[in-house]
Amino acid sequence: MPPPRTVLLTGAAGGLGTLMRGLLPAYGYELRLFDATSIEGVPDAITADLADKEALRKAVRGVDAIIHLAGISLEAPFEKILRANIEGTYNLYEAAREEGVERIVFASSNHAVGFTPRPQGDDPLIPVDTPRRPDTFYGLSKCFGEDLAQLYWDLHSVQTVSVRIGSCFMEPTSVRMLSVWLSPGDCARLFHAALTAENVGHTVVYGSSANTRLWWELSTARSLGYEPQDDSEQYAEKLVAEQGELDPDNPDHAYLGGHFTTNPPRWPY
Repeated sequence: MPPPRTVLLTGAAGGLGTLMRGLLPAYGYELRLFDATSIEGVPDAITADLADKEALRKAVRGVDAIIHLAGISLEAPFEKILRANIEGTYNLYEAAREEGVERIVFASSNHAVGFTPRPQGDDPLIPVDTPRRPDTFYGLSKCFGEDLAQLYWDLHSVQTVSVRIGSCFMEPTSVRMLSVWLSPGDCARLFHAALTAENVGHTVVYGSSANTRLWWELSTARSLGYEPQDDSEQYAEKLVAEQGELDPDNPDHAYLGGHFTTNPPRWPY
């Protein structure tokens, strides 16, 4: 499948959006940028809220695909999550349907399954069809996004790859992150695979690098053509020396969501 050339990137001013702005053009994409915050030095970026249906539909018009990163990326009161992550994602899908956009890459999160016990010892890696167990309102909104993507595939033939992103930073900053780290380079590789794979329908994948301490299966992501090239283990010695290994008797270390599974969740983490 030839890669779509014009891609709408929502959340383009955020941390992940900024990384992808620098990496995705090398794959041949022309990015149309959308964010509620203006982007310095990019005068043609669209500055609008996901609640602005007219601006959103105009932003979607004429693009070949969408990478949807916009929304609240931390825990917040439900009313804010509802407006930005739930209603905002619905508005995006409606705009895509109305304008005939056939492919979306949705930034889901490992926090959709945050209360899943992390594998230990010889436990098998966690598959994508593990029951969803969100750890926050934020994680709950990602469950909604995955269900919305399935509905729009079944009802309207809009294809989506939902990527349950771990932690995408230049390098991991905690021992937990050694298992869920997604390098920026691998993130761009995964998004490219998600944009170009054939017949994805609605496919859910985990988004991480090929980490030695990996917790979940990457087989579904690999089936799209994703070939991760990075491993967090190069950072392990320093982080373990500073923080110690994960403790199976520590409740914060028992689940995929880490500190997000505490009550109340401790942010940021």
